[in-house]
Amino acid sequence: MIYGYARVSTLAQVKDGYGLEAQERILRENGVEEIYADGFSGKRLHRPQLDALLEKLDCGDTLIVTKLDRIARSAIDGMRLVEELMGRGVVINILNLGVLSDSTTGKLILGIFFAFAEFERDLIIERTQAGKAVARTQAGYKEGRPKKFTHEQLRHAVHLLRDYTYKEVEAMMKISKSTLQRAKREING
Repeated sequence: MIYGYARVSTLAQVKDGYGLEAQERILRENGVEEIYADGFSGKRLHRPQLDALLEKLDCGDTLIVTKLDRIARSAIDGMRLVEELMGRGVVINILNLGVLSDSTTGKLILGIFFAFAEFERDLIIERTQAGKAVARTQAGYKEGRPKKFTHEQLRHAVHLLRDYTYKEVEAMMKISKSTLQRAKREING
């Protein structure tokens, strides 16, 4: 059986044309019969779909991924995973590298590629942290996600609760019940 694995960790990957749909299309074009996909960081060891796929893989099966960093970003974890799969007789095909071999040279090359993937991930983290540090020096910077609703919008929604049910206000204002309840507690004290 030929299995495929796709993963995205950020919405930016979707915008960059490397979303799940693009990966799945490429995998199908390369003969994949069954695809498992996750939306988690490669740094996470346990991803539900990857875990399910790993349980299913048997000797003689093929695992195809579009790029090495889709499986793991940590060199150590990636090497462990690949070695375990090879030990079980699973063929691993990384489309931008080729079929991985269990030879001494193959292991060396794989280790180098995993090291570069981990290095790239660390660079991304460094750039993100540097960008945040610069942003913190800017006037008006607030950490975290921006507020979806203004104080006036929330006050208006709480005011509507006098004449309408939570469901009706949710539908009118596109505000969740939990946000309405929290706003009501804050406004009414």
